[in-house]
Amino acid sequence: MDVSKKVWSCNEWDPLEEVIVGTVKNAVVPEWNVALGSATPSHSKWFFDEYGGKPFPREMTDAAEEELNNLVTVLEKLDITVKRPAPLDFSDTYKTPWWSSTGLYAAMPRDVLLIVGDIIVEAPMAWRTRYFEIFAFRDLIEEYFKDGARWLPAPKSTMNDAFYNQDFDPENAEPDGIRQFAISEKEVAFDAADFVRFGTDIFVQKSEVTNEMGIEWVRRHIGSEYTIHELSFDEEHPLHIDTSIVPIAPGKLLINPSWVRKDHLPDMFDSWEIIEAPAPTKPFDSALYFSSDWLTINFLSIDSKRAIVEENETPLMELLYKHGIEPIPVPFRNFYPFGGSIHCATTDVRRRGKLESYF
Repeated sequence: MDVSKKVWSCNEWDPLEEVIVGTVKNAVVPEWNVALGSATPSHSKWFFDEYGGKPFPREMTDAAEEELNNLVTVLEKLDITVKRPAPLDFSDTYKTPWWSSTGLYAAMPRDVLLIVGDIIVEAPMAWRTRYFEIFAFRDLIEEYFKDGARWLPAPKSTMNDAFYNQDFDPENAEPDGIRQFAISEKEVAFDAADFVRFGTDIFVQKSEVTNEMGIEWVRRHIGSEYTIHELSFDEEHPLHIDTSIVPIAPGKLLINPSWVRKDHLPDMFDSWEIIEAPAPTKPFDSALYFSSDWLTINFLSIDSKRAIVEENETPLMELLYKHGIEPIPVPFRNFYPFGGSIHCATTDVRRRGKLESYF
């Protein structure tokens, strides 16, 4: 690693030196639509019907922001530099030539920014509510660009009606045995959280927010030193790869056994230790409006020996400890209703290490 680089991160386990932590300030509940419905548990539709287009209840944002602030304190005590996005007013309605919408939040920097070496990839997103979300992070991006980082914004789609498969049925995602998605291939779309970095090898999944056009765009633009590998799992409604596979150290991969099978992983993982995650600890104190309960494996590695984990996940922490990872517990369940956990709520800007192959 060039120590002068402000932006440098090649994998998920090198020693963390700088990170962005999100915020739920001014967060707004999205209105129900085909894209939201494709990846949202059907039991939570009532919440979006009642609150769609309105701010999240104050008690929810206050509790989640307290946990985010505590996470910042924990990170800073570990001598890690922490940056935060600018709080935008996501209740404002914005309009394009094709549609209008309120915003969502700046809670999940992992969704918006993909750091590959010294490159900041600005994800185009696939939800209309997230069209302008990047501007909460724009001051930080400009700061990193001035300090030498490369800045690679992906083309934003029109997100017009033709971009979405309006007939998509989340209860029958494989009519005639052919997998369907809520978004089409008409334009480039991807969330950064559908990519996971293993040095020169980057793994990605096609999902309800990431299409083949988006994957190919990253493949063509990211640089010849990187190889993009596409994976698919048994998840019915895939949304972000970091609740499916989690690399915890060179040669160690944690998998979600509910929809990731060891024998379905590429042969290149044959030399790796594949570790099945324990079932999530229940019950949850708060509802999961945007996600499955496998947010529990959405933790943040500080280095190849330590990870910040939600404090209730005792079986997971015991498993990590068994495999040489010291868990650092923090409260984070009040953040779960916003659709992510510790990994989603952060994105690493700088990890101390070098670009290399682990296969």
